[in-house]
Amino acid sequence: MIPDTSLAKRAILRRIRSAQGHGDPSKASPADRARVEQRDAYLAARPRGKGPSVGADLLDHFCEQAQRMASSVERVSGYADVPQAVLRYLITHQLSLRVAAWPLLSTIDFSVAAAESPSFEVEFRAPRGDDLVGLGGAFAGIAETGTLMLLSAADRPASTHLLPETHIALLPVDRVVAHYEDAFALMRAEYGEPPRAMNLVSGPSRTADIEQTLVMGAHGPYRVHIVLIG
Repeated sequence: MIPDTSLAKRAILRRIRSAQGHGDPSKASPADRARVEQRDAYLAARPRGKGPSVGADLLDHFCEQAQRMASSVERVSGYADVPQAVLRYLITHQLSLRVAAWPLLSTIDFSVAAAESPSFEVEFRAPRGDDLVGLGGAFAGIAETGTLMLLSAADRPASTHLLPETHIALLPVDRVVAHYEDAFALMRAEYGEPPRAMNLVSGPSRTADIEQTLVMGAHGPYRVHIVLIG
């Protein structure tokens, strides 16, 4: 179970506000509120800068950039095709057939795929230290760099895309946006404020800190496989 850190978060923010002399935001003075409204109006009046071109086909550009970042991509028609796609990927790459999946994905029926391969086992829980494959979803895909935006919650633990060696991400095609600004605007529109954790994932984990030698899977998954749905 993921510990609830909301109380600690509120305590930290309370100390910061107190140190800054702002106090309780719900008891802000009319002058403070006016300054905030003026700031918001200023930002809204400024046009967003032009982002890099993503070409005529958003999905093609996303797939191209994701593969450039060493992610692999497969496209399926709908959620009913997801179990076979996941099993096919694991068998092709000779990976573990035991999968720790987001509890949010428990509505997907994996029984048909499991019937074809009895060793294929999907458990809807946060991954443990011995789990080699994590299955989750993505809030959005960002075409300009082939990046996944991942938002945490109790039924979509962040450890799913951080702990196992292989991360499989489900991404509906209608959640692919052109630029980072579009993804953040979508998050604000649907959530108001960001959740406890937000991660931007561009391919497998890598580092070249030591002698400029690229090492994959240094502090996260060795593999990222994206299943585009729709």
